Amino acid sequence: MGTSVQRARDILQQAELLYPAEQVQVSLHQVAQQINAALADTHPLVLSVMGGAVVFTGQLLPLLDFPLDFDYVHVSRYGDATHGGKICWKVEPCENVRGRVVLVVDDILDEGHTLAALRQRVMELGASKFYSAVFADKGHGRDKPIHADFVGVELADRFVFGYGMDIEGAWRNLPAIYAVKGK
Repeated sequence: MGTSVQRARDILQQAELLYPAEQVQVSLHQVAQQINAALADTHPLVLSVMGGAVVFTGQLLPLLDFPLDFDYVHVSRYGDATHGGKICWKVEPCENVRGRVVLVVDDILDEGHTLAALRQRVMELGASKFYSAVFADKGHGRDKPIHADFVGVELADRFVFGYGMDIEGAWRNLPAIYAVKGK
């Protein structure tokens, strides 16, 4: 069920605002312009990664000015997150990726293992081209197995939440991005 209402409010009250809502919207529009320029003539299949990418995807799609198809995937990782963990597909990419340009939309690129697994699966299913858009790219000084083609904001290696990213199950719905103080 997540965290209690009071605990969630305490977390937010003690958090540091990293990107206010206005700055998030500016970054969102910049990403949309980049995607419009790159994919305008491709009629891509857009795959949103549940559940973190819901906010980003929902605000991004109306800003894309070309025809597209839409679907979603749901993948999670189990085990020791510092060592990649095991990929668990709750909803896999469908066969409808064959021969398509695919744009995967996710909230954050952290270690990169989930997005790399998505790229591998989409290409195995016969996509002609793979692109990825993440709202946030977390820098932590380690090599990642994948880099996003379109990035909204760069983040330091801190525990962040808001704009689709949760903390203890809460606050995905915030229009801004916050960091836990001291983390």
